[in-house]
Amino acid sequence: MRPFTSNTADFRDDINGLRAWAVLAVILYHFGIPGFGGGFVGVDVFFVISGFLMTGIVVGGLERNGAAFSVLSFYFARARRIFPALIALCAAMLAAGWWLLLQPDYRKLGSDAVFSLLFLSNFKFWREAGYFDVASHEKLLLHTWSLSVEWQFYLLLPLALLVLWKWRPGRGSVVVLMSLGLMVSLAVAVGVTPFRPTAAFYLLPARAWEMFAGGLVYLLSQRWAPRARQRMALEVGGFVMIAGAIVAFDSSSSWPGWRAVVPVLGAVGVLVAARSRSPFTARPLAQWLGTRSYSLYLWHWPVWVALNYVEGHAAPGAIAGGLVLTLVLGNLSYRLVELPTRAQLGRFRTSWATAALLFSTAAIAASGAWVYLKQGVTGRFPAQVDLAALESENFNPYRSACHAKGGVKSPSCVLGGNRIRAILLGDSHAEAVFTAVAAAVPDREDGVIGWTYTNCPTLLSVKYVSPTSTSQCARFLEWAMGQLADAPEKTPLIIVNRSTMYAAGYNEPWEEYANRPSVYFSRPYAAATPEFLKEYAQHLTDTACELAKDRPVFLVRPIPEMGVDVPKAMSRAFLLGKSKDVSISLVDYQQRHAVVLQAQDAARERCGVRILDPVPYLCPDGRCHGAKEGRPLYYDDDHLSEYGNRLLVPMFATVFASASWPGTGAPAP
Repeated sequence: MRPFTSNTADFRDDINGLRAWAVLAVILYHFGIPGFGGGFVGVDVFFVISGFLMTGIVVGGLERNGAAFSVLSFYFARARRIFPALIALCAAMLAAGWWLLLQPDYRKLGSDAVFSLLFLSNFKFWREAGYFDVASHEKLLLHTWSLSVEWQFYLLLPLALLVLWKWRPGRGSVVVLMSLGLMVSLAVAVGVTPFRPTAAFYLLPARAWEMFAGGLVYLLSQRWAPRARQRMALEVGGFVMIAGAIVAFDSSSSWPGWRAVVPVLGAVGVLVAARSRSPFTARPLAQWLGTRSYSLYLWHWPVWVALNYVEGHAAPGAIAGGLVLTLVLGNLSYRLVELPTRAQLGRFRTSWATAALLFSTAAIAASGAWVYLKQGVTGRFPAQVDLAALESENFNPYRSACHAKGGVKSPSCVLGGNRIRAILLGDSHAEAVFTAVAAAVPDREDGVIGWTYTNCPTLLSVKYVSPTSTSQCARFLEWAMGQLADAPEKTPLIIVNRSTMYAAGYNEPWEEYANRPSVYFSRPYAAATPEFLKEYAQHLTDTACELAKDRPVFLVRPIPEMGVDVPKAMSRAFLLGKSKDVSISLVDYQQRHAVVLQAQDAARERCGVRILDPVPYLCPDGRCHGAKEGRPLYYDDDHLSEYGNRLLVPMFATVFASASWPGTGAPAP
C-alpha cells in the first residue's frame, strides 16, 4: 500500500477515508478482533486505490507531455513517498532485534529486511510459506509483500503506457490495454488460486487485475456523471460489499480467487461515487486514519508479532495495548518521518535526493545482509539460550536434496556406503530420522536408501481432502511401489509416518486440519468418527501386510508430538529467566495414537511385521520429553532434530542385528 498524496489541489477526502476503512480492517483482522475474520480484504481495497491513483498520474502526465513524460521522475516521486517510512521501519526492527531476537529469528529478519527494501519480499515469502500459515506469523516484515507487489506494478505500468502512447496515443488505447490486462490477470487469479494459493496470493500476475480495476475507474469516470442519489447508492453498495467480504470470508477462504471480486467491486463503487463530504469517509477520525494509513500499516504488524513473541496475543489487555501502540507509532512515523522527509527531499535537486534515498536504503540493506551472513550474530545472549534456539535449524542436512515437497517423486538418496542394508519410506517424520537410521548400520560400507515425501502417508488408495495433495501423494506412492518391486526381496523396509495426524487431524490448533481428518478412502469425513477410524486402521494394516509379502517390514510407532514449538518455547523462556518443561504424559501419548497403535499391532499379528517403538528412548519415566539436558530434541513441535534422533539409533540398530532379517547387501542403484 502506498501513502496517499495529500498535498495537491485535487485531494479527494473520499479516497483518504476509504484508506482509513481499509487499514482499520487489516489491523483489526490481524489483532484477532471478532467480526473481522476477512479483514485482509483491506489490502485488495488498497490495490484498487493504488491503481486509480497511479493511472491518473501516468495518464495525466502523458496527456500533458506526451512521449516526453519522465518515467524516472515518476519513479522518484513514488520512492519519495514509500522509502523513508519503510527504511525507518527496517532500521528500527534491526536495532530492536539485536536486543530481543534469538539467533534464528534475527537471521531471518536480516534477510527479510534486504528483500523488503529491494521490493522482492513477496517472492521470498511465496517460497517459504502461505500468508495464513502460522510459520508466517512471526515474520516482522511479512506485510511488506503488498508493498513489493505495488512497486512491481509501479515499475511496469509507466513503461507499458509510454510504449503504447507512442504507438497510439489517447485514453481509448489505454482502456483497451488495461481491460485486457484485467481479464488476463483475473483469469490467472481464479485459475491458479485453487491449486497454487500461495503463489496467487503473493505474486503480481494474480493481483494486477485489482490495480487495473482502479485504473479503469479513473479512465472511464469522466464518461459518466452519476446524479447525487446514484452516487449515494454506489457508495453505500460499495461499503456493503466491502463489509460483507470482511464478515463472510476468513483465512480458510481461497484467496484471491473469485471471492476477491467482492471487495474490489466494493472499492470501485466507492471510487465511482466520489462523494467528497460523505459521512462514511469525511469524518475527522477517518481523515486522521487515512493520512496515516501507510505508517499505521507498516507498524501494526510488528506490534502484533511482538505480542505473539511474548505469548500475549490472546490477552484482551495486551491486544488493547497493542492497538493503542499501533496508533502511537503510526502517528509518530507519519509526523517524524513521512512529513519531514517529503518536505526535505522536495527541496533538494532530484539527483541529490535520489542519492540520499539510495544511500539510506543501501545502508540498512547492508546491515540486514550482515546480520544474515553472521547467522544472526552469535554471543548476544547466554549460551543456554542460543543452544535451545539454534536447535530449530538442526535438521537433516540432506533434506533439501533428498526430501520432496512437491512434484512426482522423491529423490532416491543413499546415506552411508553403497551396500544397501535397508529402505526408509514415509513422510517428513521419516526424513527427520533418516540420518539416525544410517548411523545404525553395522558397517561403514553399509548404507540406507530413503524415499520420503511431505504429508504423504504410506497408505495405498489414500485420498486427500485437498485434490492437489491427492494427486501428488498418489504419484509418489506409485513411484515408490515401482521402486520396491525392483529392489531385492530381503532388504528390510522401515516405514515412518505421522500416521495419527492424517486420521485424527493436527494436534496443533493453528493448523488448517486441526482435529479433523485430512485424508479419506471411501468418502471424506468432517470428523474422526469411529466409522472413519476403523476404515483408516484397516487400510494401515492392509498396506503394511501388502508390503510385507515381498520383504521384511518394520513399522515405527508414532513419534511423540509436543504440541508447541520446542526450541522457541524453551529459548524464549530461558531468555526471560524462566525454565520450560516441554513434555506430554505417556497416557496422553497412548490416547492420541490408540488407533495407529492397534492397527500396527494387527499387522504384526496378521502378517508378521516388526514394530520399532521409540517410547523407551523418548519417554523413559512415564513422560515423553521435548528436551534432554536443556537441549531440545525437536526442531519444531513434532519433528526430531539431529540431536534428538540420535536417541533412536539403538532402536534402528535392531533392524540390522536381527537374524531374521539379515538384509542382502545389495549395491546402491
